[in-house]
Amino acid sequence: MAAAAEFLDLRAAAPFVVAALAFYFLVEQLSYHRKKGPLPGPSLVVPFVGSVAHMIRDPTGFWDAQAARARKSGAGLAADFLIGRFVVFIRDSELSHRVFANVRPDAFHLIGHPFGKKLFGDHNLIYMFGEDHKDLRRRIAPNFTPRALSTYAAIQQRVILSHLRRWLDRSAANGGKAEPIRVPCRDMNLETSQTVFAGPYLTKEARERFKSDYNLFNVGLLAFPADLPGFAFRRRVTSSLCWAVSALDSHPDVLARVRAEVASLWSPDSGEPITADMIAEMKYTKAVAREVVRHRPPATLMPHIAMQEFQLTESYTIPKGTLVLPSMYESSFQGFPDPDVFDPDRFFSEARREDVVYKRNFLAFGAGPHQCVGQRYALNHLVIFMALFVSLVDFRRERTEGCDVPVYKPTIVPRDGCVVYLKQRCARLPSF
Repeated sequence: MAAAAEFLDLRAAAPFVVAALAFYFLVEQLSYHRKKGPLPGPSLVVPFVGSVAHMIRDPTGFWDAQAARARKSGAGLAADFLIGRFVVFIRDSELSHRVFANVRPDAFHLIGHPFGKKLFGDHNLIYMFGEDHKDLRRRIAPNFTPRALSTYAAIQQRVILSHLRRWLDRSAANGGKAEPIRVPCRDMNLETSQTVFAGPYLTKEARERFKSDYNLFNVGLLAFPADLPGFAFRRRVTSSLCWAVSALDSHPDVLARVRAEVASLWSPDSGEPITADMIAEMKYTKAVAREVVRHRPPATLMPHIAMQEFQLTESYTIPKGTLVLPSMYESSFQGFPDPDVFDPDRFFSEARREDVVYKRNFLAFGAGPHQCVGQRYALNHLVIFMALFVSLVDFRRERTEGCDVPVYKPTIVPRDGCVVYLKQRCARLPSF
């Protein structure tokens, strides 16, 4: 009898539950449409979760859809809804600059991820403002001057060389079988950064722990954005090297020019590392590095939160609390002639000077007061890697259908992880 009474109570309550859910759904739709205004976006959104299923299932397709909406609208903006948060996607470079230039307590907060503070730490540089932020950047900046970079070059080369030796040994042991290099590149970059910035002060155990934590951090960036037990977020730059290898393989003329330039300045037979003066003379290789970063930006989006209403355009004001997503990836394909074509000469030719003419569309490292402080180091590292790699290694990409389609890991990388055949190119690897 008691069970029957409870069943009857549930049946009696059912209409009220349905009505409450219907009311919640209606309120959420009305709130979404009020915030969306004239922007393109889904006509209906799933309560609370919004479009997150599409984003997790197919992140590349999801962000391509956002970009397509923004492009077709003519406004350079698109709207969506993710995990209880209204979202504005920004494709237009100038509008992205407006966001980057207004990172301050009463406008936009750079967050890096919906749960960025738990991933990066409360006191990370990206969350600072005003004089505190300027002061810390001033103290960090000497680590990335040309003089500082020149002192890192030999250290970087020793680490890169040791990893290339391992790659070649592993390839030979496997009978020359092609293997993906995404994870090996990540491990190489991680050890390089540890060695350059921490020196000999990290023990082997600390390095292994850092490697494990770094992997979980990357998994957390991609995970379902919920801070709940069981999700990877709770447990918790490399892509440019993969794209460089892929681009050099698919553009033999570019590869030949890089090899010729490096060979005119340095030889593996010298037994000495490439000097800072030599790196400075590698102007075409530097242009290739910049084109790699433009063509496949390592950071595709830079999430911000609107702390107050902000009039972004004459016709649209971003509501308070909005998750704002300027797309550095989309900016890279605006302004530049034939932007889909990999063409290092756009940054090498004195007649074209696209690095100057279209400077405001080159947002791979952000812009404004929070622009990446380590961008010189990143580009220099890419140049050094390419110089050593093309000089010491003969390589060939294992080309399969869709192998170079970008996927999020969390930066964009080739779908197949950049599978390549490797073979030693020089008679003897240098030792320095």
